[in-house]
Amino acid sequence: MPTIEELKDTSSEVKSVNPFDPYLCHMEMPLTAVYYPLGFPLELTTNSEEVMEGAEESWGAFRQQFDIPALRFQIGMLEDDSTECPTGPVFRAHRNLIVGVADQGNFCVSDVVHGFSFAWLTRAAVSHKSYLRYHFLEAAALAHIANRHTAPVHAACVELEGYGVLLCGDSGAGKSSLSFACARAGWNFITDDASFLLNGREDRRVVGNCHLMRLRSSAVELFAEVAGKPLTPRAGGKPSIELFTAALPGIAVASSSNVHHVVFLNRREVDVQVVVPFSREAARSSMHQRLSGLEELRKVQIESIERLLTAEILEIRYRDLDWAVDRLARLVREKK
Repeated sequence: MPTIEELKDTSSEVKSVNPFDPYLCHMEMPLTAVYYPLGFPLELTTNSEEVMEGAEESWGAFRQQFDIPALRFQIGMLEDDSTECPTGPVFRAHRNLIVGVADQGNFCVSDVVHGFSFAWLTRAAVSHKSYLRYHFLEAAALAHIANRHTAPVHAACVELEGYGVLLCGDSGAGKSSLSFACARAGWNFITDDASFLLNGREDRRVVGNCHLMRLRSSAVELFAEVAGKPLTPRAGGKPSIELFTAALPGIAVASSSNVHHVVFLNRREVDVQVVVPFSREAARSSMHQRLSGLEELRKVQIESIERLLTAEILEIRYRDLDWAVDRLARLVREKK
């Protein structure tokens, strides 16, 4: 165990720390608020007004959907001399613990069984709002939601006339652009990249972030609405264009949807635009990759995925966005 002096020597960002509390166990956290990311209650405590501002930007538009004990998240901010944004954190997990570490002054630990996270961040990290929101606030909240309460699916979700359609595929498959194109055509927008299938239900209901879209920079070639919008950081260093749906005229949103169709996207070497059946086993294998590593939680998630796989599972092969939107609309209306 390091001595107090060693802690002072190796932690240049720690200033005005009580020498009798070198591990910052008793640092005052005077600010408290409750938010509802994806409808789940979360109590945030911090010593930083900037952290609260970031939380309001990420979660202020959400309303409570689930009456469960609140997740708890404590974030302490420490002063430092740097103004440079840290690199993105590296995440590792063991059983119920998920740890994200950017550097010695910026890290987060989440206990997904007990619903608690704590983080220490430097002022340099907190002052870069998009970095704070994406890598720490949203990442920690989703770690709990995606492990404890839902089965995460790497998919966009849109809804037409009460019928939900999951748009599945790897990064770069076109989920965000197709979901945005559907929303512009009058569909309800639920989420553009990450859908969360609720555990312990008899239906196939998913929730998502209907208040925010993140599009790749290439979206400027497809949608006039995103021209001139700034790029923001994203996982893996990929830049994205961040759009709040409330600021987009004519876009209808919904916080959740009951899924009737699971559609895998294929834009690679398409000669004929067509919708064809997709292997249920391939869909299952794809979805299992993102499930919890904790056996007792994973078992519940697998049951949820099996329930989802009772929906119709298809692949859409397309080159043209307008064609794909029209074909998905036909798919929904043919099955009503």
